[in-house]
Amino acid sequence: MGMRINARLPHAADLKAEYPLSDSIKELKRKRDAEIQNIFTDKSDKFIVLVGPCSADNEDAVCEYVSKLAVVNDKVSDKLMIIPRIYTNKPRTTGEGYKGMLHQPDPDQAPDLLAGLIAIRKMHIRAIKEGGMTTADEMLYPENRSYLDDLLSYEAVGARSVENQQHRLTASGMDIPVGMKNPTSGDFSVMLNSVVAAQSPHTFIYRGRDVTTDGNEFAHVILRGGVDKYGTCIPNYHYEDLVRLLDMYNKRDLKNPAALIDANHSNSNKQYKEQIRIVSEVLHSRNYNPELKRLIKGVMIESYLVEGCQGIGSNMIYGKSITDPCLGWEDTEQLIYKIAENC
Repeated sequence: MGMRINARLPHAADLKAEYPLSDSIKELKRKRDAEIQNIFTDKSDKFIVLVGPCSADNEDAVCEYVSKLAVVNDKVSDKLMIIPRIYTNKPRTTGEGYKGMLHQPDPDQAPDLLAGLIAIRKMHIRAIKEGGMTTADEMLYPENRSYLDDLLSYEAVGARSVENQQHRLTASGMDIPVGMKNPTSGDFSVMLNSVVAAQSPHTFIYRGRDVTTDGNEFAHVILRGGVDKYGTCIPNYHYEDLVRLLDMYNKRDLKNPAALIDANHSNSNKQYKEQIRIVSEVLHSRNYNPELKRLIKGVMIESYLVEGCQGIGSNMIYGKSITDPCLGWEDTEQLIYKIAENC
């Protein structure tokens, strides 16, 4: 085979033992998990705001961002459930480019997966400790999630992964909400089929073991827009799209129908400032239609300390995205307050 072994990676249990969670973090996760699940079961009417950088590329910048988010959270926690987005794995359409801190703990250095595993676990733990909020990450590699599964309160399956069998079956064994994004084509049926799979029990091979799952009743959809055959972005956050999603949900026997709206990606055509307007429109649609208010549980926003994005190189700006462009902190803070007022 054209493959060579660079290093043997530690078992997840060994890495967890080396970088353990404190009792206070374990209790925080238990409490936050219950609060988030209550939103999906309609026991709570809090609105989810899953917000953070497109890619978590720098521990200090990410933790500074989360600390700022914590100050805002103290003011809006009666209405909002803020979940810091700390994405450490990045899908690459062509396989080229920065693949996230898991691959490259230092973005301008060669890949080092062992250092990456340590870096992402330490960063999530530090962010939770300093911000007082458990976090979200993307499940890009299903077998790698066990390195973080004791500290995450939310996971997302991306547009390029949502049709993958292993992602769907792994999601069925998770005990936290998992969001299944619509594929890049924008197809709602594919997305909902993924929710059906994730909510169902399965037996399959996972990390060299024969496992059986119970199904995840908190699996739900994320609308992130699509792209047509000409490469044109087709948003799916408009009122008509939400009503169509509601109708398709009503025709399926799924537990806890729910959706989050991703305000960036193909919904904004990566015009990051558009996220402000898109979130406002989503809130208007929810308030206009009581059924949509129950279905739409939150929004996803890409935001960092400094707005826009930059290339990897010398003289990089601290706290500015090195992948997709993000809202800056000032716009983010005002947007969160606006969401709290209008949700």
